[in-house]
Amino acid sequence: MKKIGVLTGGGDAPGLNAVIRAVVKTAISMYNCEVFGIKNGYDGFLEEGGIVPLGMEEVRGILPRGGTILGSANRGNPYARKVIRDGLEVTVDVSDEIVKGIKKLQMDALIVLGGDGTLRIAHELSQKGVPIIGVPKTIDNDIGGTEATFGFDTALNIATEALDRLHTTAESHHRAMVLELMGRDAGFIALQAGVSGGADVILIPEIPFKFASIMSKIHERAEKGRKFSILAVSEGAKPQGGEQVFSRRGDEIYVPRLGGIGQVVGEYIEKQGFESRVTVLGHIQRGGTPTSFDRSLATRYGAAAVRLAAKDGFDRMVALQCGKITDISLEEATAISKRVKLDDDAVITARNIGISFGDE
Repeated sequence: MKKIGVLTGGGDAPGLNAVIRAVVKTAISMYNCEVFGIKNGYDGFLEEGGIVPLGMEEVRGILPRGGTILGSANRGNPYARKVIRDGLEVTVDVSDEIVKGIKKLQMDALIVLGGDGTLRIAHELSQKGVPIIGVPKTIDNDIGGTEATFGFDTALNIATEALDRLHTTAESHHRAMVLELMGRDAGFIALQAGVSGGADVILIPEIPFKFASIMSKIHERAEKGRKFSILAVSEGAKPQGGEQVFSRRGDEIYVPRLGGIGQVVGEYIEKQGFESRVTVLGHIQRGGTPTSFDRSLATRYGAAAVRLAAKDGFDRMVALQCGKITDISLEEATAISKRVKLDDDAVITARNIGISFGDE
């Protein structure tokens, strides 16, 4: 193994730089292997100056930094890339150009850091002969076959802190405070932050809610003299018989953008005579310094990815199972997205301690 590449695709997540650092340090120290960074996801193979050498100096000091030194692209799908031809914007498949670029560089392995979309593309490229290793990245924690994706713990801690801060102002002004959190179609952030942050109501995509049930909980608290309530709402939550709320619909390039359900819930509470305020935490969950857990997990993933590449373990993804780093096929990892199960201990525990999911 003489030369490997590394790229970061999809939305950013705390810990990306920690993985890049671990890849570079492991490749150079253990295998005397050159490392090249691919800028802006798969797009780097198509752009001038999109490939840069990475040595020890380039990764010095990046362990605690959020974001990614390589840049990312959550619309960088080589199978559906928008280009201008003859003055018109068209969608084209440039995957073969990506494959040619990798082969021209004579890379022995390409380590891809990404979520389900980026890793599905990685699996498809591997079918064209690209030697790829996947690393699971997403704050949503929704990739199959692994107990945790790096970035999730940091987002969870930020969400929990936000709930802590909302408690004081909610209690002071006797309000229902609604906090809308990221997570797409998986409710892990809202669920775990809601339990950790003392939410009274948790709304997640896996459990459609009833507005009447939300109000029942708020009324119950008011009757006991607790004149405020805290609601942790996942952006993908939806009412029973209703649909998710989108701030932007998707197409072949743009993924749908969830957002707005918190406002819908807040407005409903207001109409029932309870003052409410809505906070959308948004990209604050993605930014800033990664937690120690995410730094450690990201570092373990990066080193393991290089070891797997050295063994020609391609078309596979490193994963965390039973607390240990292992690997599974990319096909298995991307086949079924992970979701909160209704019989999860966290759901049962939340119900035991009186948290409402708006379904009863």
